[in-house]
Amino acid sequence: MNIIDPLATVMGEWSAKITVGSIFLRLFLAIFLSAILGCERASKRHSAGLRTFMVICLASTIASMLDVFFIETYGLSFPIISLGAVIALASISNSSIIFSAKSQIRGLTTSASLWACGIIGLCVGVGFYTIALIGFAILLCSLSLLPGAERFLKNRSNHFEIHLELDNKSSLPNFMTTIRELGLRIDEIELNSAYLNSGLSVYSVSLTIISPELKKYKTHTEIISAIQSLEYVNYIEEMK
Repeated sequence: MNIIDPLATVMGEWSAKITVGSIFLRLFLAIFLSAILGCERASKRHSAGLRTFMVICLASTIASMLDVFFIETYGLSFPIISLGAVIALASISNSSIIFSAKSQIRGLTTSASLWACGIIGLCVGVGFYTIALIGFAILLCSLSLLPGAERFLKNRSNHFEIHLELDNKSSLPNFMTTIRELGLRIDEIELNSAYLNSGLSVYSVSLTIISPELKKYKTHTEIISAIQSLEYVNYIEEMK
């Protein structure tokens, strides 16, 4: 397989083929890049951290190198091992998504990051160093630099969801009345069955800010803080 890659061209023909030197280079690069991504996730206490990212990327790199070897040596026409790796990546990534008792979905970013890390490993394995490094840089920036901007935009959105715990279900009409008085609209309200025997009435509530004044001056954090001050509200938080 003839691979045309700018970095491989600079390093020499050995790096574009399956040689002892290129094998060590690709494995080292896969481990190095995935370790950085894993450290970023682990530093934010996500379930998939350093070891998970390293293993995912290493396995993907080995899979694509095997495909390159079989194609060059035996004339295999289809990268069957890489295809299997992609399917496995999708399955593993999906298993990192968590549905909490508060009806919140967690782990979507980590799941997508695992999948992207595996794809980067595939690129490294076939000698697409330039694509792998550019993809790694973009992914790392997305994970480490964009969360702040994402939080700002979400906090200013007119639509948001809350996890609401009331002292008892008889407080729900009072809550709905107060919400309307604040300039909010309840789009959907759902009883959370996970808390049926807890003594609390727990709901997942979708809200829309309809008051022009509220849209202009109040963030979700301030609105939630105001709702929390109600005497019958036991606990409230925004759902991510």
